[in-house]
Amino acid sequence: MAFAITATLTVVLQASTRERYLVQAPLASVTLESLEVKGKAPKSGYSRDAFGPRWADTDRNGCDTRNDVLKRDLAGSLIKTANSNCVVLEGVLQCPYSGEKIVFRRGSGSSERAQIDHVVSLANAWQTGMFQRTPAERRHFANDTLNLLAVKGSLNSQKGDGDAATWLPPRKAYRCEFVARQLAVKKRYRLWVTPAEKATMLGVLKTCPNQRIPTDRIAVST
Repeated sequence: MAFAITATLTVVLQASTRERYLVQAPLASVTLESLEVKGKAPKSGYSRDAFGPRWADTDRNGCDTRNDVLKRDLAGSLIKTANSNCVVLEGVLQCPYSGEKIVFRRGSGSSERAQIDHVVSLANAWQTGMFQRTPAERRHFANDTLNLLAVKGSLNSQKGDGDAATWLPPRKAYRCEFVARQLAVKKRYRLWVTPAEKATMLGVLKTCPNQRIPTDRIAVST
């Protein structure tokens, strides 16, 4: 009898876990409407150093965030690594912003071809609420993989500190996902959007009303 009860509890707990992970993420349009809308705060006090050291190992897996993202976003079968699998030496990236295939090779003059973009830029985050946060929160923001994508280096430079109102990916097929990811990040960190940002985001999301925000949860197979 005890075995039967234990087995039943195990099945119930497994089912509960599965349901929790399979719950759909909110619609991007709903997330947008939940965010505060107001103008940007002054940029005074902003610096890259306000977000801590570049590419920290915040998840304590022994590898810095930059290499974690490269391993995630480059074609897995073509990746070569070193230093206990932490340092990505080369690989092939399909840039989400352009659709191009980018060959990445670690080294001076070649590493820059694939760069890591903060989808919500650090400067934009600072001016929409992050200036009010602690150094630890800003450090976590700068290394949160939800907000990081490996992309073509020249497009990362072109985007710079721009928000959705001033820059969208040239690949139109990715714009809905791009806006949804920005919204997921802003929701997670309680950041606001400017009126111009919201207007642009609404325009993009009208083309994909069923777009949901991304999540870093791993779905449980049924």
